[in-house]
Amino acid sequence: MLWIWITLAAAAVQTLRFMLQKKLASTGLSVGGATFSRFLFGAPIAVLTAVATLQMAGPLPLPGARFWAFALLGGAAQVAGTFLTVSLFKLRNFAVGVAFTKTETVQVALMSLLVLGEAVSGLGWAGIALGLGGVLALSRTPSGFSGRATLYGVLAGGLLGLSAICYRGATLELLPGGSFARAIVTLGCVTTAQALGMGLYLRLREPGELSRVVAAWRRTVWVGVAGIAGSAGWFTAFALQNAAYVRALGQVEMVFTLLVSALVFRERLSGREGFGIALVVLSLVLIVLGGR
Repeated sequence: MLWIWITLAAAAVQTLRFMLQKKLASTGLSVGGATFSRFLFGAPIAVLTAVATLQMAGPLPLPGARFWAFALLGGAAQVAGTFLTVSLFKLRNFAVGVAFTKTETVQVALMSLLVLGEAVSGLGWAGIALGLGGVLALSRTPSGFSGRATLYGVLAGGLLGLSAICYRGATLELLPGGSFARAIVTLGCVTTAQALGMGLYLRLREPGELSRVVAAWRRTVWVGVAGIAGSAGWFTAFALQNAAYVRALGQVEMVFTLLVSALVFRERLSGREGFGIALVVLSLVLIVLGGR
C-alpha cells in the first residue's frame, strides 16, 4: 500500500505550496504570476531529477503520441485549475477556498472509468460520496451554493481532476518502467511545457509580471520547490493506483489546510466547517479500505 503513504506526503506538501502561493498573491504578484512561480523553478528541478533517475534506472519506452497527448492536455488543465484555485483565495478564506476544489473526486472517478476504463469499488464510491458531503458542508455560504466562488471551485475541481486522469494515462504509456521513473519523466515533460506556456501567456497578457516573479525569487523559488516535490508524489501515486482513489485519499489535505488556516493565517472556522472536515476525514477510511 505504498501509494497511501506517498499520497499523504503529497497532500501535505501541496498544502504548503498553496500557503506559499497565497502569501505571494497578497504581496503584489498577480494570480498569473503566483501560478507561474510554481513552474518557473520547478521545471529545471524536475528535468534534472528525471535525467538522474534514468541514469540509474535505465531507459524507458520512447514516449509516443498518446503519451504527449495525455501529458500536454493534463498540463494545460492543471495550469487552468491552479489559476482558478489561486483566484479563490481572494474570495473566501484559505481552508474553504481549497475545499471548493475537492468536488474533483466524483469527477475523477467518472473520468477514470470513461477515459481509462478503471472502475471504483462500491466502498470507494461510498467514501467519495461521504467526502463530497463534507466538502459541500465546507463550501456552503449563507446564500447557498451560488456565486462566483462556487463556479470557480467546481471548474477548478474538474480541471484538476482531468489533469489527474491524463497524468495516470501518461505514466501508463511508459510501462514496463518502474513507477518512480515513469512518474518523474512524465513530470519533467509536463512541467517544462507548463513553464513555457505560462511564460508566453504572461509575456503577452501581463507585461512586466515575469520580471516581478523573477525579482521575488527568494519567495517564488520555494513555491517551485514545494510544487515539484508535491507533484512528484502525486505522479508516483498515479503510476501505482487508480487516480480516483489517489485524489479521494488526497482529501486529507483538508485536515492539513485547517491547521494552516488556524495557525498561520489566524482564520476562524465555524462549527459547520468543522463538521464538514470531520466527514472528509471519515471518508478517508472508506477510501483506503476500498482501494485495497
